[in-house]
Amino acid sequence: MKLMEKAQVNEWIEKLPLIGKVIAGEEVLWLNPLVESTSTGLAKTGVTAENVKDASDRLKRFASYIERVFPETKASKGIIESPITAIPHMKEVLAVQYGTEIPGDLLLKEDNALPISGSIKARGGIYEVLKHAETVAIEHGLITTADDYAKFADLEFRELFANYKIAVGSTGNLGLSIGIMSAKLGFNVTVHMSADAKQWKKDMLREKGVTVVEYADDYSKAVEEGRRQAEADPSCHFVDDENSLDLFLGYAVAGERVATQLKARGTVVNKDNPLFVYLPCGVGGGPGGVAFGLKLAFGDAVHCFFAEPTHSPCMMLGMMTGLHDQISVQDFGLDNKTAADGLAVGTASGFVGKTMEPLLSGCYTIGDETMFKLLKLLTDTERIKLEPSALAGMTGPVQVIRENVNNATLANATHLVWGTGGSMVPEAEMDLYYGMSGK
Repeated sequence: MKLMEKAQVNEWIEKLPLIGKVIAGEEVLWLNPLVESTSTGLAKTGVTAENVKDASDRLKRFASYIERVFPETKASKGIIESPITAIPHMKEVLAVQYGTEIPGDLLLKEDNALPISGSIKARGGIYEVLKHAETVAIEHGLITTADDYAKFADLEFRELFANYKIAVGSTGNLGLSIGIMSAKLGFNVTVHMSADAKQWKKDMLREKGVTVVEYADDYSKAVEEGRRQAEADPSCHFVDDENSLDLFLGYAVAGERVATQLKARGTVVNKDNPLFVYLPCGVGGGPGGVAFGLKLAFGDAVHCFFAEPTHSPCMMLGMMTGLHDQISVQDFGLDNKTAADGLAVGTASGFVGKTMEPLLSGCYTIGDETMFKLLKLLTDTERIKLEPSALAGMTGPVQVIRENVNNATLANATHLVWGTGGSMVPEAEMDLYYGMSGK
């Protein structure tokens, strides 16, 4: 779509004054007026609990293979999962920094510590590759769903997968998870990376035998080109970050696992003790899938918010206007330039935006400078190192409390910030991030 005429932008500002603040690059919170009861909202999506259960079961089938080829998953018996960690010192510092008391627990979901690729993308990305591998292996009679999937590490499987290709367009972390998993199975894999992608991510993929194609343009162009090349090759499976149901379902499995983890730590979640979850959002697949899974697990007791950079609020603008993937942040004069590389997306997934319309509580924006400050604060207070984009969720509790969202129950709320990546970041790079906090 061509850039919006100035008159059209002004019409939107008149209709929704908050858009003026978004365009000005302010940090804002938008509450979704279309959110409905969970049962009504889920019924509208066309995605079912059975779909998510199918994904969960498939990941369990693959656990013996994952444990065999990734020794770091031995303790979890091949299940790729991350801990939930209380961050009380960070909570105290946030309260002082923002002059806002945060009642209830502040917890961090440490997807930065997920094994294999160190980010939330290890959920959906690895799941879609495994599902594709299963489909190909079953078609060739190498396995049935009743077999031990540890066999996927055998030579005959690698020889089979060498005849197939997998491709994906990415700003970084999805490329890491797809690339690492595909190469391990034996597929020929190409990652189309946008200009925002960090050099160390490209280097790491190449070291693992992945073909990396670099673009001077942003994320949408890398995806478009990757999709075009894959469509011309029948042996190539394209992982479509903008429209993939399989990616979405891989992320959604997180819902039941969070429910199990919170129960184990004695955290009660119900109507009077709500759970607020803050998810960094790029194109939307990761946070959308996780939010969907959380809604399945907790119903109306969970309130999910997406966090986006002030320069790249594609999901917020898409959902506010109802135009979803028909518009870009550039249409509104924003440049889509952010240090939060995983969130540097100009056009949101229409599939995710429409699916989330009746389920998402809201979106908010956060500036790069704020993310760097929070990165330093979390390192100093809790000794936890996240990459900049993973800090986007950290101001969520403050935003929600200031707006008195669900005021009657806020005193009993649990706040869960989704830490989306960090453990794969080279130490020198992390030191640079830490140093940026004062700039």
